[in-house]
Amino acid sequence: MALPFALLSQVNVTQVSFKPVADSGLLVVFADALSDAAHEAVLALDRTLSADMPNGVTELVPALVNLMVIFDPIQTDHVAVQRAVEERLGNLLHKSAAAESHTVDVCYETPFAPDLDSAAQATGLSQEAVINAHLGGDYRVLMFGFAPGYGYLGGVADAIQVPRKTAAVPNVPAGSVMIAGPQCLITTLKMPTGWTVIGRSPTPVLTQNETAPILFKVGDNVRFNRISAAEYDRLARGGTQ
Repeated sequence: MALPFALLSQVNVTQVSFKPVADSGLLVVFADALSDAAHEAVLALDRTLSADMPNGVTELVPALVNLMVIFDPIQTDHVAVQRAVEERLGNLLHKSAAAESHTVDVCYETPFAPDLDSAAQATGLSQEAVINAHLGGDYRVLMFGFAPGYGYLGGVADAIQVPRKTAAVPNVPAGSVMIAGPQCLITTLKMPTGWTVIGRSPTPVLTQNETAPILFKVGDNVRFNRISAAEYDRLARGGTQ
């Protein structure tokens, strides 16, 4: 998917702010709240810097409305990195290679969807309607979180946007498909969470591939495919569709 110039033009690059982080990072902030335009600008800057990496920069970490630029403090410093970023802000790359699309299987049956009924009650929908709304979403990987492969997906339908729980539930299994507000997430490890778990996926997000260790990257598109419990069991054992 090409990043639309119309969205990028909504971002005033003269109002971008810079925040030094420790002795080896510079946070480039486009907005205070998530918007399509701000996120498109983050991806455009990420792509621009990747194509013409400033001296000493070692890593770029895109997030919802900001980009962390990590550098080697022996080779450069905050002032030089900021100057290099500012020089490139006026000439952001508006287009990228087409974003990849991925299909993630998900089973919404018991016991894989412990919060499906509560999601239905909270939204005033039937369980089947919640499932259909989830399946109908066009999801995009916005950023990665604190755990390996913990990709935050934007695109949850308004009708099924539910808030986080007031307390985290422990030992939520890996592969859990869950929602909170406008975002969806597939867990990769057993961990506590306050998100609403509506299904579970056997699709490996952590691929064990050294060159592409995570199924998707920031900017990629994701769609969910409904499977039965029997299909889940077969795929979880290493079978194929």
